[in-house]
Amino acid sequence: MTENTLYLLKAVFLGIIEGLTEFIPVSSTGHLILFGDWINFQSSSGKVFEVVIQFGSILAVMWIFRERLWQLIRGTFTGVRSEMLFTRNLLVAFLPAAVIGAIFIHAIKELFYHPAVVATTLVLGGFVMLFVERHTKAATPGPHSAADDSASEVRASAHRLEEITWKQALGVGFAQCLAMVPGVSRSGSTIIGGMIAGIQRKTATEFSFFLAMPTMLGASVYDSYKNMGLLSQHDVTAIVVGFIAAFLSALVVVRAVLRFVANHTYRVFAWYRIALGIVVGLVLFLR
Repeated sequence: MTENTLYLLKAVFLGIIEGLTEFIPVSSTGHLILFGDWINFQSSSGKVFEVVIQFGSILAVMWIFRERLWQLIRGTFTGVRSEMLFTRNLLVAFLPAAVIGAIFIHAIKELFYHPAVVATTLVLGGFVMLFVERHTKAATPGPHSAADDSASEVRASAHRLEEITWKQALGVGFAQCLAMVPGVSRSGSTIIGGMIAGIQRKTATEFSFFLAMPTMLGASVYDSYKNMGLLSQHDVTAIVVGFIAAFLSALVVVRAVLRFVANHTYRVFAWYRIALGIVVGLVLFLR
């Protein structure tokens, strides 16, 4: 096996990892950093690979939600109030990450793109998720009583995408900024942030999916433009194959995530994060 073939196989492997982890709250970027370090994936692309292949996963979401996305676009331009409000909320949620990312993303990459940081944020994020799941009545899946329904109604004020307020959207937007630190998880921060703001779990998950579209498109275009001079043909080929692998694997995961959150909490992912973070920390300590 030639060195170039092995390099591309590693890119495919990382693309699959990206697609499998982008839409569950375990940090796809953190997994890419960890697995990239473990398989010794070396790229001169200035972390463009990790960012751009994530948009492959987002394209999978755009394909799955294509009818709803077209309804949103058409309704916004034809003056349908509910669609205009939804578009407004997406823009409001997108702005914090766009502004803060443009200013600080280079410094963040220099300081935080390291396995030790990922291990730490995985564990801390896991405990935050457990705390929020325990204290937020944003629609607990499974059998429940009328009293539970009443408590849920009080805590979760938005049960549909159209019911999300601009203040809740802004809260989700600022929560998304935390995900610039690898290991935090973009989907995790936006979903948990939405639940804290009073958005029902499944609705917060769907809003996170839609918010990922402008966020990752913007990040992919910005990173590609800023680092274009660093990209070799070798890197471009790896990005393309990783992008395709992420797209295909995400097609499988997205529907599964929506089915899962309809009947379960995110506690299993919280414990997974904690366990993985501890294992990574021990490995780094014993190196």
